[in-house]
Amino acid sequence: MVENKIELKSVKELLGMKFFIPSYQRGYRWTDQQVKDLLNDLWEFADKKNKDYEFYCVQPLVVREMSSEEKKINNIAIDEVWYEVIDGQQRLTTMYIILKKVKKVLELLKMSTGCYQFKYQREPSDSSIVSFLEKIADVHEECNSYIDFHYMSRAAIVVEQWLENSDVNMADFCKALLTYKLDGKEPQCDKANNVRFIWYESVEENPIKVFTRLNIGKIPLTNAELIKALFLNSSNFDKNEVNHLKLRQQEMASEWDNIEYTLQNDEFWLFLNEKGYNPQTRIDLIFKLICDQNKFGLDEKQLKEIGDDEYRTFRYFYELFKEKKKNIDACWKCVKDYFRIFSEWYNDLEIYHYVGFLIACKEGSLETFVKLWEGASDKKSFEGKLKDRIQNIIEKCPPLDAQYKEDGSDKRKCKPILLFHNIQTVINQNANNLKNDKYQMGVFYKFPFHLFKLEEWDVEHINSNTTNPENDVETQKEWLLNVYLGADSGTQESIKKYFEVDEDEKRKIFESVKKMFPEKNDWSIQEKNRIWNYTLLDSGTNRGYGNAIFSGKRRVIIGKDKGKLIPIPEFDGNGKIQIGEEKNAKSSFVPLCTKHVFMKYYSTTMNDPNYWTKNDAEGYLNSLEECLNELGE
Repeated sequence: MVENKIELKSVKELLGMKFFIPSYQRGYRWTDQQVKDLLNDLWEFADKKNKDYEFYCVQPLVVREMSSEEKKINNIAIDEVWYEVIDGQQRLTTMYIILKKVKKVLELLKMSTGCYQFKYQREPSDSSIVSFLEKIADVHEECNSYIDFHYMSRAAIVVEQWLENSDVNMADFCKALLTYKLDGKEPQCDKANNVRFIWYESVEENPIKVFTRLNIGKIPLTNAELIKALFLNSSNFDKNEVNHLKLRQQEMASEWDNIEYTLQNDEFWLFLNEKGYNPQTRIDLIFKLICDQNKFGLDEKQLKEIGDDEYRTFRYFYELFKEKKKNIDACWKCVKDYFRIFSEWYNDLEIYHYVGFLIACKEGSLETFVKLWEGASDKKSFEGKLKDRIQNIIEKCPPLDAQYKEDGSDKRKCKPILLFHNIQTVINQNANNLKNDKYQMGVFYKFPFHLFKLEEWDVEHINSNTTNPENDVETQKEWLLNVYLGADSGTQESIKKYFEVDEDEKRKIFESVKKMFPEKNDWSIQEKNRIWNYTLLDSGTNRGYGNAIFSGKRRVIIGKDKGKLIPIPEFDGNGKIQIGEEKNAKSSFVPLCTKHVFMKYYSTTMNDPNYWTKNDAEGYLNSLEECLNELGE
């Protein structure tokens, strides 16, 4: 197996190298601000009192060594080593311009004034980009004869003005660019405070494929991709493994792909993470945890050296392998151990729900829970620690009998209680099924944290905060049809007649029938703003039905769950209830306890189907209390 090669190369090491810029790349296009930003970053590093081994890291330079055939086609001497630049041309060119502009200072400091060499596959017909760049030190005004020359000349002017106007110690600046100091004890280690590129040498035969992936949509190399090149690099394996090196590399690559495949499953991923965190390669999560926890014990000096930018994690492992402090197998075992922990949590009924709840409530990081797991004597002990943390969250919420503001502005305070009610209900239902000898089944339902996080769920009223006057025909039809089946034959005839008469007659019939069914919905505004009248709903559903009566909300909720638009039933010509055609619609995840609320699951008897009654609310409140009490068990 030929591996991608990855290492850090100082600017000094690039001098004398030869780079081919293929025609599939766009020309040089860095803006004035991008050039200034790089200069400022370089000086900020050069001006620091750096210790040995501290360096400034430029983003990856992705290259590929050209074959003899490719060099022949492009009129390049076959005996010379040339690298096709796949990604990083803009940074490489800007660094070239900077080196050219500080050449005189380098001469005074007796430092190397050479540079690397470019060749462009795409050249303007009447001039040469290479020739223009070689003379860039003498460019002091814009050149607009060719688009690349315009941007290159602008960059040269910006560099020149910055060097003249900035409070920069030129000697320190140049030393940071080109110093190279080998460690006497470790000949391969550069301990100078200098500027280095992440050198990524690709073995992909189709460079355009790599370029497209990195540039269309601007998808940079991830820490994981850079680390993978380290892990599969034969030089990082134990010498005793040479005989079965290829097999070991293939095995590791397969295990890597399996971990990444599992983490790409949103159901697994969003159990562990918030929806805003979505790295291109999700195995990055594990490498970041190892780095953040410093699992391999890099010393303080080394931790400072790796910096804190987006490639910190890669440099952690680069440092680790450079020092040969750990072999590949030990590092890979650590990665697999983390994955095994996450998989074990995911497949355990209680741990899955408790960890998922805590992460959804932003109560502790993944790193925190890993430490809890590692410090627990057994699984039961870990569950106890999780329940203690959940108890702390619940205790910060208002008590179950709390009175919330009439405008509902503080009702979100009870959201953790409502979410936990769903979590514990799911746990209990699964546990009951496991006890049933008839079923003897495993987990039948897990709370889908991925769906919960992907929708905007909030605390909403069950019985609307504003009273529905029931004046509109649609509400009246819904109300009448819900009492029809439980009414006597005379009342049923009146209800049928309602659907046949004009507006005035409809109002009279509705008022007449209403008197036969006294409303049990005598809620005060204060009673409507207690937890027994709150449930979790997505904002779209809540806006969709407004202050509809309970039966109307129920119909909408069922439709959301089924992915259907369910119409209000009508009477046909024979006086029979006719259910209209259900149309396909966008479905929404409806939490289990929200479904239970609208199915009147918590009521011992089925009472008024049109309203959320106090009897319903009391049953719901009892269920909430029972679930919370289980935290103390």
